[in-house]
Parts: sequence; C-alpha cells; structure tokens
Amino acid sequence: MVQSAVLGFPRIGPNRELKKATEGYWNGKITVDELFKVGKDLRTQNWKLQKEAGVDIIPSNDFSFYDQVLDLSLLFNVIPDRYTKYDLSPIDTLFAMGRGLQRKATETEKAVDVTALEMVKWFDSNYHYVRPTFSKTTQFKLNGQKPVDEFLEAKELGVQTRPVLLGPVSYLFLGKADKDSLDLEPLFLLEQLLPLYAEVLSKLAAAGATEVQIDEPVLVLDLPANAQAAIKKAYTYFGKQSNLPKITLATYFGTVVPNLDAIKGLPVAALHVDFVRAPEQFDEVIAAIGDKQTLSVGIVDGRNIWKNDFKKSSAIVNKAIEKLGADRVVVATSSSLLHTPVDLNNETKLDAEIKGFFSFATQKLDEVVVITKNVSGQDVAAALEANAKSVESRGKSKFIHDSAVKARVASIDEKMSTRSAPFEQRLPEQQKVFNLPLFPTTTIGSFPQTKDIRINRNKFNKGTISAEEYEKFINSEIEKVIRFQEEIGLDVLVHGEPERNDMVQYFGEQINGYAFTVNGWVQSYGSRYVRPPIIVGDLSRPKAMSVKESVYAQSITSKPVKGMLTGPITCLRWSFPRDDVDQKTQAMQLALALRDEVNDLEAAGIKVIQVDEPALREGLPLREGAERSAYYTWAAEAFRVATSGVANKTQIHSHFCYSDLDPNHIKALDADVVSIEFSKKDDANYIAEFKNYPNHIGLGLFDIHSPRIPSKDEFIAKISTILKSYPAEKFWVNPDCGLKTRGWEETRLSLTHMVEAAKYFREQYKN
Repeated sequence: MVQSAVLGFPRIGPNRELKKATEGYWNGKITVDELFKVGKDLRTQNWKLQKEAGVDIIPSNDFSFYDQVLDLSLLFNVIPDRYTKYDLSPIDTLFAMGRGLQRKATETEKAVDVTALEMVKWFDSNYHYVRPTFSKTTQFKLNGQKPVDEFLEAKELGVQTRPVLLGPVSYLFLGKADKDSLDLEPLFLLEQLLPLYAEVLSKLAAAGATEVQIDEPVLVLDLPANAQAAIKKAYTYFGKQSNLPKITLATYFGTVVPNLDAIKGLPVAALHVDFVRAPEQFDEVIAAIGDKQTLSVGIVDGRNIWKNDFKKSSAIVNKAIEKLGADRVVVATSSSLLHTPVDLNNETKLDAEIKGFFSFATQKLDEVVVITKNVSGQDVAAALEANAKSVESRGKSKFIHDSAVKARVASIDEKMSTRSAPFEQRLPEQQKVFNLPLFPTTTIGSFPQTKDIRINRNKFNKGTISAEEYEKFINSEIEKVIRFQEEIGLDVLVHGEPERNDMVQYFGEQINGYAFTVNGWVQSYGSRYVRPPIIVGDLSRPKAMSVKESVYAQSITSKPVKGMLTGPITCLRWSFPRDDVDQKTQAMQLALALRDEVNDLEAAGIKVIQVDEPALREGLPLREGAERSAYYTWAAEAFRVATSGVANKTQIHSHFCYSDLDPNHIKALDADVVSIEFSKKDDANYIAEFKNYPNHIGLGLFDIHSPRIPSKDEFIAKISTILKSYPAEKFWVNPDCGLKTRGWEETRLSLTHMVEAAKYFREQYKN
C-alpha cells in the first residue's frame, strides 16, 4: 500500500506559544522547566494532530527552541571556545550561540559577553539557520540525545515517528571555518563526524525507531566533486553499520538531477524528492531508483499556501506507481511544513472565496492523506469533486486579473529603468544638497516597536480610538525618534516606522491584489515570526502609502530624513507569491507600484529615499545557469524601475542583509548608497571585493538580532579593519539592519557608541 508522509511540522504553535515562552524565558518571566513544558506540549499537540489526520509517517526531532541546525551543533559539540568558557547550561549555550548573550555578574552567575554565530538564509527561503562554525580545535562528541528523547516522548504517547536529522554532508557543507582556522575545509571533518551520526542512529534503533529521515538538501546545489564524493562516503559508511534504522535520504527545494551520480546505488531504503519545485526531474529520478528502493514523492507544497490540485498530483503519483509499484511509493509533503502557517481554520476574517484558495500546514496533512487514499483506490470522490471546483473557481476569480496592470507592465522600457545620469554625475549634485561629513551616520529604518506602539495600533485596528487620535500618537512617536537621533548626532535620519506592522505587510495592505491573514505566522529565525502577505492577483497602488509620515518627520528637523520603502523583490519574496504567474511579472507589477510611491515622496520634498531589498539574495535560483543569470537581470531591472524616475539630486539608498552578493550584481541596481550586513562576517576578502565598487556603501557594524551592546572601542576596531581595504570617502556608518526588535536602552547605547566611533575617525582623517 502507498503510505503518506510529512517531512516536518511547524513548531511555533497555532497561537505562537513557542515565541511567548522563549521570550518569557529570556526576560526572566518563566523558568527553564516552564519553557521545556511548553516545548513538550507543542510536540504532543503536533504528533496527535498528524496521527488523527491519518498520516502514516510522522516526523520527530523536527522541534527546536531556536533552530534545527543549531540543535545539531549543540548535539555534536560544535561549540566555539568563546561559549564554553562560561559554563552555561545547554539551553543557555544554545541561545547564546543563536542570539548572543551579555549580562552583568550577580551573586550566583558570572558576567557573560559573547556575540552570536552567523545567521544565513536557509537555501532560498526566508528562514534563517545558524551556521555551524568549525575550528581545528573542534572535538566532536555527543551532548545528550535529543533525537532519541523526542522519539521516546512520542512513543509514550502511542505515536511511532520517523526521526529527522540534517545529514552530515549538508551540515558540514553549510558550515564554515572559524576566523582562527580559515584554511580548514569543513568537509574534511566528515570521517570524525560519521561515527557520532552512527551512534545516534544506533540509539534510535535501540529505542524502537525502524526508519529515519536524513535530510541532504545540498543535493539540489551545484555540488563540487568532493561534496559528491562525501555523499557516497557517508551513506556507504552507514550501510556497513549493523542495527541501524532504514534511511530515507531526503532532498528538496529543487532538482536533484545534477547529483544523481552521487546518489545512485547508495544503501538507503528510500529517496525523497521535491516534485513541486522540480517536476521535470521525474523520469531521471525514476531511472536512478534502485530495484528495492522506495520513492517518496514530494507533491504537497511545503513552501506555499495554495490548495493542492488533487487531479494533477494524483497523476504524478500514479505515474510513479506504474513504474515502481504501490509498495515502493510514498506520498509526501515536498519539504518540511515549517515554512507555512499552522492552521487556516484560525483565519476568521478572510474573504470566503479567497480563503478557499489556501491550504496551511494543518490542511496539508489532509491533502497528503486524500492523495494517498485516491491513488490507493479508496473512495474520496467527494473530496476530489470539492477540490476540482475550488481549483476551477480560483482561475475564474474576479480577484485575479486587472487589464490595466497588465498593459502597464507591457509598457516598461529601458528608459524607465535608467537614471537620467550616471552616479559620478549625480554625486556632486547630492553633495551640494546634503553637505554630509566624512563617515556619515544613519540607521537602516525601523526603531523599537514598543508595547505602547502595539497597544495603540491594536486599539486603532479595533476602532477604539479614532484615526485622528492614532495619527496624533504616531506623530508623537516619530518626533521622539527624530529628537533622539538629533541628540546623539546621527547625520541622515529616519522616522522610525512606528505605524508599520511589518516591512512587507504594511505596504501590501495598501496595494490591490494582496490578501492578509490574522494568524498566518511563520518562523523567520529564533522568536522572530512573520505573517507573509499573499499575492492573489494583479498588483497596483491606488494611493500614496508612506508620504504623510515621511513629510511630517522631515517637517520637524533640518537634517535629511529618509523615506523608507520595501523593494519589489523583497515584497515578492516575503509574500506567498502566486503560482499561476511567473515571479518576474509579479516583481514588475510591484516595481511600478513602488515607482509611483518613490515619485510621490520626491515631489513631497523627501530628498533621500531608501528602497530595501534584503531578500535580493534569497530570490537567487539555487543553481548556476541561464535561470540564475536571468534572475540577476530582471531583479535588478525591477529595482531600477522602482527608483529611476527621480532627479539626480535625490539620493537612492538600499539595504541588504545576509546578502553574500557579488558587487557586480549590487552595482546593477545603481543605488547611490547601499548598506550590507557585515557584523558577523570574519572574511576580510569580502571587504576587498567592494574596493572598486563605484557607489557608496555601509558595511553593517553591529548585529541587531542580538541584545548585546558593542562598545565604542569595538566599533573603532571594526571600522579600522574595514578601512584597511575600503576607501574612507565612500564609507557610511550604520547598523546591520532595522532596530524594530531591540529595546530602547540597547538601541540608545549601541547607536551612541557607533556615532562616537564615527566622530573618532573624522578626527583621524581631518587632514
């Protein structure tokens, strides 16, 4: 019989229980035992939900208090020395590695001051993992047995699970060498790591696990020969061990075809492949499956929220059954459901027609089960009929098409995506307008979103305060931020964004073609959750979205205030995009909407406009080739369409975090000033790459994801390192990202120290 499987389930809870618990623990409001109880309750709830839905293969060890990759680093003792010297508990070590830790000494605890590890986007998703950091002193050993403990926890509830582990090759390949071991190639550590994996697998078998899921998502990348060899070596090694569970080797987010030679013949029981993202790989994958191996068909989308088309999905699964037989086929989610909201039933305010288009994680359990029953010959006629009607109604919906938007996109030409003069001609005009000092200081945009801001926004949304009262409150918050920036001596100010719930949602709510959820939360990193808007139809801007607040901020200061917008690629990537229109078209629709906003800001007297594109790198296709080259071209074009309608004297800024972008690709945007996340990078070569970058740049100087406060001397040391490779006259001084998630005291001290460091260097470069 065909079985159904889920590769992972959201761990955050339907009402963000995990966020509330972890932040409560960090703030000292709950004990560690209370934190662990919340974790156990969430795991129990998830396992029971999947069992009651009828899923055959249910995952365990897909839960984490912060990040599943970081969990593995803790499990295998990949803990840099700067954390071990403090004798922290395992959970506090985990959090310190994820977000940094800075606390004063008490009678019972010694002082701690340690930065976080680097955070990186998980492939092309908006999830961030904590990058493993290896050194020559790394000594692998097991710290506890989390995968076994959680398997046994489920077993006690009567739920037999398939434990999930990130595979050894992906774990090493996605890691990096520490700054004191830069010549270390992490894959060289494979032989030392494999026995620990085998030990964990052996313990799982002893606990009663009959199969495990080992994720090797790097198999969809352009792997070098040594990484392909490492795949063969690792799974051949596991095949030679006795008494291990059966292994399902899982990969997702793209095609596995370029690495099929590394997979063929491996002693694994099953291969899981993502046929949602790469259906074209079907024939080659089928041909590579061994005579006794099972194929797990990833056919229910783990990355988007659109309702599955049962007819199309069943056809693909039936094709696999024809080739392999029913006993060798599993119907599965394409990836973990970590990237989708928990439950559509929590959405009570969505238009009924639009709601019918969607499927969240809980509903995707039913989709997997229905498809499995259908291809197994069971009677699911009613479900199939309802699904067919829903799919058909979406295609005909009035929410989808706007002929005026389509015509405007068709009219885009080269002139619309080109500034009227090159940067070297724009710069003198801008310098006359702004007269900024050397090492100009600014922030990325947002300031702390306080409890008071959230309360008043909630009151306004519920109608308990009037629009006039809310505007008065927002203006008071803007003035507070402006006066603070003036007080500490920042050069280019921001209004602080107190009116904004989210950098994409805020604009999406004012753009035709979007839909929004109330509880559609998805984990981005740690306790940072987002509610991605959903693009349901053609996109257009009916009226100005941000001009009023920017104009007010500029009216109360003589210093330049940046108008703050979110760029077209980020609006696209941090939404759930349409799956019936290509992403380039959606990006251009957003670019035109933002072009209107940029032009309105300029007309209203805003002379500096920042259009952020932190998701630019995220949208990059995973493999080299024509698709990636095309993306670079149209993504840059979309940004320029949004920003090229302004005069030379108007200064365009942009921001990227976790970018790792080639300077040539940033250059293609033609922004006057860009800021790039840099605080956790150790590679001096990355700075040198920008030495000949023609426009101005700010390499982010402190990590806004951490509560840690850098000192003035720390800023001076960081800037000194940058200036060894980067010209002072082009360098802006700024944080890594917006300050929305930080507290006011952290913000005040960090920015004050940053400005003091900039002033120090102005003195050094005075002559």
